[in-house]
Amino acid sequence: QVQLVESGGGLVQAGGSLRLSCAASGGTFSTYTMAWFRQAPGKERELVAAISWSGGRTYYLDSVKGRFTTSRDNAKSTVYLQMSSLKPEDTAVYYCAARQYSAITTNEYNYWGQGTQVTVSS
Repeated sequence: QVQLVESGGGLVQAGGSLRLSCAASGGTFSTYTMAWFRQAPGKERELVAAISWSGGRTYYLDSVKGRFTTSRDNAKSTVYLQMSSLKPEDTAVYYCAARQYSAITTNEYNYWGQGTQVTVSS
Protein backbone atom coordinates (compact mmCIF):
# COMPACT_ATOMS: atom_id res chain seq x y z
CA GLN A 1 0.00 0.00 0.00
CA VAL A 2 1.40 3.36 -1.04
CA GLN A 3 0.68 6.49 0.95
CA LEU A 4 1.01 9.90 -0.68
CA VAL A 5 1.15 13.22 1.16
CA GLU A 6 1.08 16.51 -0.74
CA SER A 7 2.33 19.82 0.57
CA GLY A 8 3.14 23.27 -0.71
CA GLY A 9 -0.24 24.60 -1.72
CA GLY A 10 -1.45 28.05 -0.78
CA LEU A 11 -2.59 31.45 -1.95
CA VAL A 12 -0.53 33.30 -4.53
CA GLN A 13 -1.06 36.26 -6.80
CA ALA A 14 -1.32 35.85 -10.54
CA GLY A 15 2.14 35.62 -12.06
CA GLY A 16 3.57 34.06 -8.94
CA SER A 17 5.06 30.65 -8.29
CA LEU A 18 4.49 27.67 -6.02
CA ARG A 19 6.18 24.32 -5.65
CA LEU A 20 4.12 21.33 -4.67
CA SER A 21 5.71 18.26 -3.13
CA CYS A 22 4.36 14.76 -2.78
CA ALA A 23 6.11 12.38 -0.41
CA ALA A 24 5.49 8.69 -0.92
CA SER A 25 5.86 5.80 1.47
CA GLY A 26 4.98 2.13 1.57
CA GLY A 27 6.17 1.09 -1.85
CA THR A 28 9.15 1.00 -4.17
CA PHE A 29 8.95 4.58 -5.34
CA SER A 30 11.27 4.10 -8.31
CA THR A 31 8.79 1.70 -9.93
CA TYR A 32 5.87 4.12 -9.87
CA THR A 33 4.77 6.56 -12.52
CA MET A 34 3.76 9.69 -10.65
CA ALA A 35 1.18 12.22 -11.71
CA TRP A 36 -0.42 15.49 -10.69
CA PHE A 37 -4.14 16.02 -11.19
CA ARG A 38 -6.28 19.00 -10.35
CA GLN A 39 -9.94 19.59 -9.81
CA ALA A 40 -11.58 22.99 -9.75
CA PRO A 41 -15.08 23.54 -8.31
CA GLY A 42 -17.71 22.35 -10.75
CA LYS A 43 -15.16 20.87 -13.13
CA GLU A 44 -13.89 17.41 -13.84
CA ARG A 45 -10.56 16.26 -12.56
CA GLU A 46 -7.80 16.64 -15.14
CA LEU A 47 -4.30 15.27 -15.55
CA VAL A 48 -1.88 18.16 -15.28
CA ALA A 49 1.52 16.47 -15.42
CA ALA A 50 3.09 13.05 -15.14
CA ILE A 51 6.58 11.64 -14.89
CA SER A 52 7.76 8.12 -15.63
CA TRP A 53 9.29 5.92 -12.97
CA SER A 54 12.79 6.65 -14.25
CA GLY A 55 12.10 10.35 -14.67
CA GLY A 56 13.03 10.13 -18.32
CA ARG A 57 9.60 10.94 -19.75
CA THR A 58 7.13 13.62 -18.83
CA TYR A 59 3.67 14.68 -19.88
CA TYR A 60 2.01 18.09 -19.51
CA LEU A 61 -1.47 19.40 -20.09
CA ASP A 62 -1.32 21.88 -22.95
CA SER A 63 -2.48 24.78 -20.83
CA VAL A 64 0.45 24.38 -18.40
CA LYS A 65 3.26 23.65 -20.86
CA GLY A 66 6.11 26.08 -20.39
CA ARG A 67 4.82 27.10 -16.94
CA PHE A 68 4.80 23.88 -14.91
CA THR A 69 7.62 21.39 -14.45
CA THR A 70 7.41 18.05 -12.72
CA SER A 71 10.44 16.24 -11.37
CA ARG A 72 11.20 13.45 -8.96
CA ASP A 73 13.86 12.47 -6.48
CA ASN A 74 13.77 8.70 -6.14
CA ALA A 75 16.23 8.79 -3.25
CA LYS A 76 13.75 10.92 -1.29
CA SER A 77 10.62 9.18 -2.65
CA THR A 78 9.28 12.57 -3.57
CA VAL A 79 7.77 14.11 -6.68
CA TYR A 80 7.53 17.84 -7.29
CA LEU A 81 5.43 20.19 -9.34
CA GLN A 82 7.03 23.58 -9.89
CA MET A 83 4.36 26.03 -10.99
CA SER A 84 5.29 29.41 -12.42
CA SER A 85 3.41 32.25 -14.10
CA LEU A 86 0.32 31.12 -12.28
CA LYS A 87 -3.08 32.20 -13.53
CA PRO A 88 -6.42 32.41 -11.73
CA GLU A 89 -7.61 29.48 -13.86
CA ASP A 90 -4.96 27.31 -12.20
CA THR A 91 -6.95 27.54 -8.98
CA ALA A 92 -7.90 24.01 -7.91
CA VAL A 93 -7.21 21.23 -5.49
CA TYR A 94 -4.08 19.46 -6.71
CA TYR A 95 -3.69 15.74 -6.16
CA CYS A 96 -0.68 13.51 -6.40
CA ALA A 97 -1.21 10.01 -7.78
CA ALA A 98 0.84 6.87 -8.34
CA ARG A 99 0.64 3.76 -10.45
CA GLN A 100 3.30 1.15 -10.92
CA TYR A 101 5.00 1.04 -14.32
CA SER A 102 2.19 2.99 -15.94
CA ALA A 103 2.18 4.96 -19.18
CA ILE A 104 2.51 8.66 -18.46
CA THR A 105 -0.68 9.57 -20.33
CA THR A 106 -3.00 7.28 -18.42
CA ASN A 107 -5.74 8.68 -16.20
CA GLU A 108 -6.02 5.48 -14.20
CA TYR A 109 -4.09 5.60 -10.96
CA ASN A 110 -4.20 3.31 -7.96
CA TYR A 111 -3.02 5.57 -5.19
CA TRP A 112 -3.99 9.14 -4.39
CA GLY A 113 -2.98 11.81 -1.96
CA GLN A 114 -5.41 13.89 0.03
CA GLY A 115 -4.95 16.98 -2.13
CA THR A 116 -3.63 20.46 -1.53
CA GLN A 117 -5.44 23.69 -2.37
CA VAL A 118 -3.86 26.15 -4.78
CA THR A 119 -5.57 29.50 -5.08
CA VAL A 120 -4.38 32.13 -7.55
CA SER A 121 -5.77 35.61 -7.05
CA SER A 122 -6.10 38.10 -9.90
